[in-house]
Amino acid sequence: MHFSYEKLWHLLLDKHMTREQLRTKCGISSNSIAKLGKGQNITTDILLKICNELDCDIKDIMETVKD
Repeated sequence: MHFSYEKLWHLLLDKHMTREQLRTKCGISSNSIAKLGKGQNITTDILLKICNELDCDIKDIMETVKD
């Protein structure tokens, strides 16, 4: 089982926001955005920053997927 951030990318499209705009508004590193893009582990602090900026819940930006 692994995490998928596909919901995050769809939410960004719905809000007409780029990954770079998200990075800047949340104050997170480009490395963190790259990790999200690759579906790698990311800290809960960063996920919370994203949720705060997008005014959403954690379930709106990520999900678990069976391998």
